[in-house]
Parts: sequence; C-alpha cells; structure tokens
Amino acid sequence: MNLIKNLNKPIVLVGIMGAGKTTVGYRLSKALDLPFYDIDQEVEKIACCSVADIFFYAGEEYFRKVELKTIMSLIERKTPMVIATGGGAFINETIRKAIKQYCISIWLKANIDILVERVARKTTSRPLIDGKDTLLVMEGLVSKRYPIYSQADISVDSEVQSHGHMVQSILKSIEEYIS
Repeated sequence: MNLIKNLNKPIVLVGIMGAGKTTVGYRLSKALDLPFYDIDQEVEKIACCSVADIFFYAGEEYFRKVELKTIMSLIERKTPMVIATGGGAFINETIRKAIKQYCISIWLKANIDILVERVARKTTSRPLIDGKDTLLVMEGLVSKRYPIYSQADISVDSEVQSHGHMVQSILKSIEEYIS
C-alpha cells in the first residue's frame, strides 16, 4: 500500500456495462483518498441531460465525442485520481492509447451470465440495450470488446467478490504492477 500512496497518475477502470466500474471506482477512490470521476456522470454534467437522452436526441456519435473530450481533459491533468469509464470508451483507440501512456488501466472482468443479471437489475437506462434482447446485445459486446479490454495493464475478476474484496484485489494488483 505504501507504493500506491506515492502513485502519481490516474487509475482508470475499464470494462463492459455491469462490471462494477462506478461502484468499485468510488470505493477505490475512498480507499486511496483520491478524487473520483465517473465519465458518464461527467458527460451528463456537460450536456445537461442523461446519457440516454444524449443517445436519443444527439446520437451515439455525439456522445462518443463528448466522452473523448471529457476523458482526455482528465488524463491531461496527469494527477492521481480514479476514473470509471463508460463501457465503450476503451474501445476508442485515441482514448486507449492515452490511458495506456498516462494511466494505470484496470479491466473489471465478469462472465456474460453475471453481466446480464446485473444489467437487468439496474433501473437506469442503458441506451445500447434498451428495448433489445439483453443477452444477445451483451454477447455481441463481449465478443467485440473483451479482446480490447484485455489490453489493460491489470485484469481483476469482478464476478463473485464483494465490492470491498474487489477494492482489496485491485489495490494488491496495483501494488504488484508498480513494484
């Protein structure tokens, strides 16, 4: 834990929707006494509306542009913080390269059944799956995105662990990564 206290760069959580990036990211930031930024929430502040409304009224392309600007502005600060990205952010090559260069990236990984269960439980809108077969959409996203998420510096299993255990696993993994 001593090495982590001297960390001088952002920690960025990546992974598919339902992996636990926001919840675990918030807890991780508290454990490290660092600022926390959820990219979807930051985009909503900028756009003055929900992610679902952005997708509906302006489209995914507009959302991705605002997401890119938001992530890059945080990374450019080059200070310690915890960032929870949206599920599609790390897929963007520009974002991925910046994260790989200036941050420690952590992939929160889970199997499809757990992801579908978590997404189904969530009451907030998920524009990529709303009105569609959740399992089919998630299978497609997993097959496309998991090979890209695997490029993260660290991978942590988010399947059966409590949030507290996940934070401890992440802290241990970061400690091993930077030592």
